[in-house]
Amino acid sequence: MKQTHFVLKPCVLAVATALVSIQAIAQTPVAAPAPAAPAVKAEKIEVTGSSIKRIEGENALPVQVISREDIDKSGVTTAAELLQKITANVGGLTDGASITDQAGAQRGFNGANLRGLGVSSTLILLNGRRLANFASPGDNSGVDLNNIPSGAVQRVEVLKDGASAIYGTDAMGGVINFITRKDYQGVDIKIYTASTEQGGAGKTTVSASGGIGDPGKDGFNVFGAIDVQKLDPLRSSQRKFIQEYDLPGRLAPQTSSNPFPANVDLTAAQLATLNNFVRANPTTALRGTNADGTWNPGGINSGSRRVNFARTSCTGGANPNSVQPTGLGGREGCSFNYMADTEIYPTSDKQNFIGRATFQLAPTHQLFAELLLSKTETDYAASPATSGNIAASAGITLPASLQAVTGITTPVAFRFRLSDAGGRTSRVESEASRLVVGATGTVADWDYDAAINRSVNETTDENIRGWVSNTRLRAGIAAGAYNPFVLPTAAGRAFMDSIQLSGAARISKGTTTIIDGKLSRTLTRLEGGDVVLALGAEARREETSFRATDVLKSNDVVGDRASSGALLADTSNTRNVKGAYAEIIAPFTKQWEAQVALRTDRYDGVYYKALNRTTSNLTSTNPKVGISFRPDNTLLFRASYGTGFRAPSVSELFRPLRSGVTASFVRDPVSGEVGQLPIDRFSNPDLQPEKSKQFSVGVIFEPSRNWSSSVDFWTIRKTDIISEIGEETIFSNPTYYNNPTIVRRFSDGFVDVITVKKENRGKLNTAGLDVALRWRGDNGPLGRFGADILGTVVTEYKFATDPRSPLVDGLGKFRDDKAVQRWRHKLNFDWDRGPIGLTLSNTYLSSYRDQNVDGLAAPEWNNRDVKAYSLWDLSGSYRFSKELRLRAGVLNLADTAPPFTNQSRYFQVTWDSTYGDPRGRTYFASLAYSFK
Repeated sequence: MKQTHFVLKPCVLAVATALVSIQAIAQTPVAAPAPAAPAVKAEKIEVTGSSIKRIEGENALPVQVISREDIDKSGVTTAAELLQKITANVGGLTDGASITDQAGAQRGFNGANLRGLGVSSTLILLNGRRLANFASPGDNSGVDLNNIPSGAVQRVEVLKDGASAIYGTDAMGGVINFITRKDYQGVDIKIYTASTEQGGAGKTTVSASGGIGDPGKDGFNVFGAIDVQKLDPLRSSQRKFIQEYDLPGRLAPQTSSNPFPANVDLTAAQLATLNNFVRANPTTALRGTNADGTWNPGGINSGSRRVNFARTSCTGGANPNSVQPTGLGGREGCSFNYMADTEIYPTSDKQNFIGRATFQLAPTHQLFAELLLSKTETDYAASPATSGNIAASAGITLPASLQAVTGITTPVAFRFRLSDAGGRTSRVESEASRLVVGATGTVADWDYDAAINRSVNETTDENIRGWVSNTRLRAGIAAGAYNPFVLPTAAGRAFMDSIQLSGAARISKGTTTIIDGKLSRTLTRLEGGDVVLALGAEARREETSFRATDVLKSNDVVGDRASSGALLADTSNTRNVKGAYAEIIAPFTKQWEAQVALRTDRYDGVYYKALNRTTSNLTSTNPKVGISFRPDNTLLFRASYGTGFRAPSVSELFRPLRSGVTASFVRDPVSGEVGQLPIDRFSNPDLQPEKSKQFSVGVIFEPSRNWSSSVDFWTIRKTDIISEIGEETIFSNPTYYNNPTIVRRFSDGFVDVITVKKENRGKLNTAGLDVALRWRGDNGPLGRFGADILGTVVTEYKFATDPRSPLVDGLGKFRDDKAVQRWRHKLNFDWDRGPIGLTLSNTYLSSYRDQNVDGLAAPEWNNRDVKAYSLWDLSGSYRFSKELRLRAGVLNLADTAPPFTNQSRYFQVTWDSTYGDPRGRTYFASLAYSFK
């Protein structure tokens, strides 16, 4: 990955051309003038961050450019993997983080998160234009990175500065523009394969592209590229670090209270009956842990009377059940280790196609059409579903065999894991399409670019295996057809097979239709060059729909049930958005240049039929000012200021009540209860837009063609953040955990339900420095050497999820949903000699303070720091000929495991799936053939 640097070539070229012309005039007789040399004109391109085409490198905004060569050297093959290497990307969504997305309900969504402002505040573009957002409703709105045709990407431009004034309201954190080839002639074929040393997570990729026609000669060009990828799953049992991190031993309070056989929650009277029975029948009764054989339940959840009548089978090791006094099974129950054998990296099939046709109608007019088709199918396999708490009111008693050895004949409350049904598997299928038809050219000194863009994303989240009927399960237990209090049996598996449910699915569709156009022209000329004006406008229509299958609407799927019928009701919403902007670039002198932009947007209200309610219209005007100063040919100083806003998504406005459990394990300081507690989440039709202010200032220094460096300071202030009260905030602040409107309790003090609502309640202040240093040596007898480093040091990251809460310092520590490391970098060392090339790279994330919530970890694993994470990759290439090239390498050369963390936010406990890579040492090879 390389930073866009201040390029001196255009200046040098202009001077050289002038000198040659003067010399030619001076030495040539007047009577026989030599033909004038053709003027050399530097090609202008449009760089992300401006709508005006400039000579490459002349930009006052900080843009990081990642070339195709950089992508190939890194060994990554997907857009999500690539963005994990960007130091400004903090807390992005990956497959690992979305396996069990308790809060967002958007499995399968991969999203970028520049500056840690939120996935919804990073705008993803393809060739400078929008795609439809991931259709599944949830907390994050944005483009699914799985829909980016990574094999056809020529370069990626990352504008790490808010750009709402040019691109629209959802560019508060920045813009990532994936740029594919255009007007390509020839054929490229590439085969890629990767295999991990410890097994699992293998990958195979085939890419092919081809194009014909020269617009200048033939009047047309047609280009197409297809990219097919297959990724194999990875199970936790295939990785030593999962066993070494020992969830039951280190984080026992984060184990599950749903083992198999079932845990039973006795009443006080039932416990007395059990112990009296043991005393009366010491040789035949089931014995507890007390010396006299009586039972002594209890644990971290005070008042717990949890027991397991098959606790002798909870042996740990290969058996995921164990007895952990500080686990949720307590002293006499079993705790389940859901990390013992679950999927930590999903199997996935991805197919992408992008095609483009360009027709030269006249020397200054082109028509073009661009088609994108994408399909991603991802299977998420987790541990078996849980029964939830089956209360005594259900009227289910212990089997007769257990009644005979416990004396308990009254109905019991119990919970268990559906091991006989097998692991839960869900399939997320995301299909995307985009058709852009437009024209570019020049009319009366105005350059124009206009297009119609229709983009669609359709997502289906379907339960495939391991899901059963709740009513038939309970009826079977009550009738004695199924026994959850004994180890798995063939009869138990046959029963579960008989009550399997298939066809439970959520289907979401989002369609975005855009008409956009922009004009630019030179207005006048100043001392430093042309003053260029750009005018642009767009009209956008966003349509979203959601429906659930009848199987899901029956609300009978164990582990996938909703308490709100409206949650599964069919919905359809439409929103119209209009925007217009103006941008001007004025080079006042050869040293000073200004870039000024102003954009206004209007979001029409959204009608929601269920409430017969239309939300308010939202309008906003956002400026952007940039200025650059070049004191000489080696220095460039730059600064920018802008504002932005993000309108609430339809999901945030109208998504019905969602009942579930907290995303994190939490500890209630009132009752001492530990676990994932019941929570109701509400949307809010009265939401207002989020707002931001951002400022940056930097310097680029290029003393020679071999050296270049840059430093950019940035600061962002975001207000009116749309959020719910953070779970950590609730249980660390008496204002909330003693407020019955937020935490409702039973008479014994235990939590009945937590109630949270989307509101404009938060703010975030963040700042830092982006640094880059590049050295490229000259060719010598030993070849050419080079090195570069790009790093981000965050100097401030403070946030609040409620106006009544003070700003919380989230820098260098895990808070609420992510860790913000103080320092991240990507370091490369390159060597090239003839057909051979080698690259050694390092990705580094600094140490940070662990989550460290009292009661969620063993004492020796609670007050601690998470180690720094450093990955080294090595790749080499050999060019057999102009057409054929082999590349091979090793990712994670040292086989470094993700560092241990006690965070409780994500299902992948003991490590953090938002940045850690569980694949370990991976070998890859690719063969590319290209001819024209």
